[in-house]
Amino acid sequence: MPHALEGVLVVDFTRVLAGPTCTRMLADAGARVIKIERPQVGDDTRLMGPFAADGTSEYYRFANLGKESIALDLKNEDDMAIAKAMIARADVVVENFRPGVMATLGLDPAALVEEHPRLIVCSISGFGQYGPLHREAAYDTVIQAVSGIMDATGWPDGPPTRVGTSISDIAAGIFGYCGVVTALAARARTGKGTTVDVAMLDSTFALLEHGLMDALGPRVRPHRLGNRHPFMYPFDTFECRDREIAICVGNDHLFSALVTALELPALLRDARFATNVDRSTHHDALKGAIETVLKTDTAASWCARLEQVGVPVSLVLNVDDTRKLEQIKARGMVKTVDGYDVPGTPLKFGAYNSTGTQIPSPSLDNRGAALRAEFAPRATQGK
Repeated sequence: MPHALEGVLVVDFTRVLAGPTCTRMLADAGARVIKIERPQVGDDTRLMGPFAADGTSEYYRFANLGKESIALDLKNEDDMAIAKAMIARADVVVENFRPGVMATLGLDPAALVEEHPRLIVCSISGFGQYGPLHREAAYDTVIQAVSGIMDATGWPDGPPTRVGTSISDIAAGIFGYCGVVTALAARARTGKGTTVDVAMLDSTFALLEHGLMDALGPRVRPHRLGNRHPFMYPFDTFECRDREIAICVGNDHLFSALVTALELPALLRDARFATNVDRSTHHDALKGAIETVLKTDTAASWCARLEQVGVPVSLVLNVDDTRKLEQIKARGMVKTVDGYDVPGTPLKFGAYNSTGTQIPSPSLDNRGAALRAEFAPRATQGK
């Protein structure tokens, strides 16, 4: 099937994770992505583990599938001429330098759009292109700390905890992709390009809906809750005889189904558990009653029984177990490219290819000679 973004040319000035996540998504959707890398060194993640048997970085591989690589020294006049020739023919430019660096190089995003009115330039940074912190350096853990997500994660009696993935990088990459495709849709209607400004802080802050409901609504300072949902219960992890399971009960019907399966009918008559608000208020007592029963049997047995009555439930899995699930396989969320297993794309289309790119991540400057010939400045004369 055709890809949704076939024919879209992306010039990729990104490195590490946030920007490359955006451009990898564009490549999965069928865009042609040309990654500009530093000579001899390339993207920082080429030197980051874990490493495959051939010595290549899995970190780099995951974030750069589907791209072509060219090594350019942007301080070199001839190399910059190649970069500018690419930009002149591009639909999209994506960069994640610290704000101001592109302008210093002579590639200010707003100026590029003024020069090329149909161009979309997406800038992804820690704090955005303006604001009092916009020039501050940022990595994922710094943004997790300042955004509030670290303080929201963990147990009430424990310390703030980093989310177990680079959520701020990945969220910014996803929002960057959203911004680019939104701008492409607008350009199809208006003919106009635009700059797109995505901040890791904004992107992570936007994910904190529960905490913001408290902080922006009743002006209550939220606190860490462990695995418990702040507004629904039982909506938590619970201990069985051998391991934990997650149970999510979001309404009275599901609560009735749960306590019936647990053979605890008295809970339906207990005023402390009459409504969701009551159950959330008295969550400790309710959890104790539920776990007393769950500990009499195994997690797998309880999952089977609760699934049968329609209660949302799951074992708590390690990602190494999750990757082996038939559901993950059926959805193509692990695919093999060039002999290596890599994550698939979560975007599934009815009319377009949903497998994503089958092009492996590029070796440094793998298309350097061909791209220099294709985008030699003389090729743009008269265009």
